Amino acid sequence: MVIPFVAMALSCILVLILTPPVMKLARRWGAVDKPNQRKVHATPMPRLGGLAIYIAFVVSLLVTQPMTMPLAGLLVGATLIVLLGIWDDIRGMPAVVKLLGQTVAAASLIPFGLYVEFITNPVAGGVLWLGLWGIPLTIFWLVAVTNALNLVDGLDGLAGGTALIAALTMAMIAFFEAQATAFAVALVLATALLGFLRYNFHPARIFLGDAGSMLLGFVLAATAIMGLTKSATALSIIIPIVILGIPLFDTAFAILRRCRNGRRIFEPDKDHLHHRLLTAGLSHRGAVLTVYGINLVLAASAVVITRLSTDQAVLLLFIVAAVLLTVANKLGVIGAAWSRRLPETADSKSESPRF
Repeated sequence: MVIPFVAMALSCILVLILTPPVMKLARRWGAVDKPNQRKVHATPMPRLGGLAIYIAFVVSLLVTQPMTMPLAGLLVGATLIVLLGIWDDIRGMPAVVKLLGQTVAAASLIPFGLYVEFITNPVAGGVLWLGLWGIPLTIFWLVAVTNALNLVDGLDGLAGGTALIAALTMAMIAFFEAQATAFAVALVLATALLGFLRYNFHPARIFLGDAGSMLLGFVLAATAIMGLTKSATALSIIIPIVILGIPLFDTAFAILRRCRNGRRIFEPDKDHLHHRLLTAGLSHRGAVLTVYGINLVLAASAVVITRLSTDQAVLLLFIVAAVLLTVANKLGVIGAAWSRRLPETADSKSESPRF
C-alpha cells in the first residue's frame, strides 16, 4: 500500500489557501455567527469553514485516487451533507428537516455498495450476515455520527481536533487491514483538518459551521464502514465506537438528560464534557486540549485492541471504559444525565450555539 503523500499535501495546502476567501464569502452570504448573551465569542464569526474542507478533500481525492464505487458513494453523500449544512449555516432549518436531509445523504451511499454487510460476535465469535437489515443499520450509524460531531462542536478547534485524531486512527487501522481506499480517505481528511485548525484553534477566526461538523461526522462514519468493519475479527464492530467514543457518548448523555428534563433532543444545554471542564476551572484551550488527550487515549486503545487476542482486548475495553466513566462521573457528566432541572430562561443561557 502506497502512502498518498501527494493527496495529503494537496489537501492541506488547499485548505490553507481556500479558508481566507471562504471567510469573506461567508460574510457576504450572511453565514455569520453574531455574538449575544448566549455565545462565547465577542465578535461576529464566519461559520462556513466546512466549505473549504470539502473542496480540498474532494479535489485531492479526485486528482490523486482511482475512482471506486465506495469512493464515489462517499463523495456523493459528502456533497449532499455539505449542501445541507451550507443551507443551514446561511438560512437555518428546523431540526426535523435537517434530520431528513441527513437520512437522504446516508441513504445515497447504499446504491454504491457502501453499507454494513455483517457484524461480528465479540463473545462467541463468528459472523452474522445482515442482508437487508444492513441498510437501516448503515443509515442509523451515519446519521448518529454526523450528529455526534455536530453536537460536540462547542469550543474552538474541538470538533476539528477530535475528527483529526479519529481520522489518523482510522488510517492506521485501515493500513493494518490493507484497506487502501479507507486509508487514503482518512489521511486526506486528516491533513485537511490540520490545515483548517490553523484558522479554527482558539482564538478561532472561522467556525466549522454545520457544513463542516456534519461533513466530518459523515466522512468518518462512512470511512469506518469502508474499512474498519470489513474485518471478520471478533471486535471489528467495536473499533469505530472506541475511536469516536467522546462524541458518541457525550451525545448519548445529552439525549438522556434532555429527555429526562422534557427538552427537545436538539435543544442546547451546558452539561457537555467540555462545559464541565470549563466549570472545573480549565481555560478554553485547556478544556480543548484535555478532550484531545482523552481522544488520544481512546485512539491508542483502538489500535492496541486490533493487535490483541479477543480476551485481552475485552479486558482492555473494560479498563478503559471504567476509567473514563469514573472521570465523567467526577466531572458531573453522568449525574447531569439523571438529574431533573428547571427549564432555563433565555437570559440564563450562555453556551455556544454550535450544537
